[in-house]
Amino acid sequence: MTTRTIKVLLAEDQSMVREALAALLGLEDDIEVVAQVARGDEVLGAAREHGVDVALLDIEMPGATGIEAAAELHAALPGVKLVVLTTFGRPGYLRSAMEAGADAFLVKDAPAAQLAEAIRKVLSGDRVIDPTLAAAALADGANPLTDREREVLRAAADGSTNAELAAALHLSQGTVRNYLSTAIQKLTARNRAEAVRIAREKGWL
Repeated sequence: MTTRTIKVLLAEDQSMVREALAALLGLEDDIEVVAQVARGDEVLGAAREHGVDVALLDIEMPGATGIEAAAELHAALPGVKLVVLTTFGRPGYLRSAMEAGADAFLVKDAPAAQLAEAIRKVLSGDRVIDPTLAAAALADGANPLTDREREVLRAAADGSTNAELAAALHLSQGTVRNYLSTAIQKLTARNRAEAVRIAREKGWL
C-alpha cells in the first residue's frame, strides 16, 4: 500500500534554520516540504498555492507572528493542520497558539524525529504539546491582561509618552493612563517598562 505524502509548508525567517529543518524533514519517506516562506504575511498565500496539509510556523517572524499567521490560516483553510514552533518557552505563547487554532506547539530544538512524528499525529487528529511548556502554562495561569491593556502596553514598549499613545490609539490621555496603571498593577510591576518586560517574558504581549 502506498503511503500518502504529507505536504508541508515551512515558515521561518532565519534561512539557515529553515533550510536545516527542510533538509531534515525531507529525509522522511512520507513528508515533503513543498513551500518555504520567511514572513508571516506570506503564509496564507503559500498554503493556498501549494495545497499543503500541515503548516510549521515559527512564532517570531516579520510581517505577522506565527500566532497571527496561524489564526489567519485557521480561519481561511481550517483543514490545514498547524504546528507552532518557538525558540522561547513562554507559557503565554502556548495559550495564544491554542486560541489561534494550533494543533501542536513545540520548541524549535526538539529532535527532527519528534517533529516528524508530531506532523503525523496532528494529521491523524491528535494534539501535540511540549510537556514542559504545558506544565509551565498551567503554573503561570491565564493572561490577566485584557485585549485593550495588551494593546496599550505593546504600544508603550518603545517609550512613547501618554500623549503619543493617545494619538496613536485614538484614546484620551486619561484612558491611556488608566489602562497602563491597571496593567502595571495586574503584573505587580513598578513601572510600565517592567510591565512590558514581564508580559513579554510570559508571552502575554
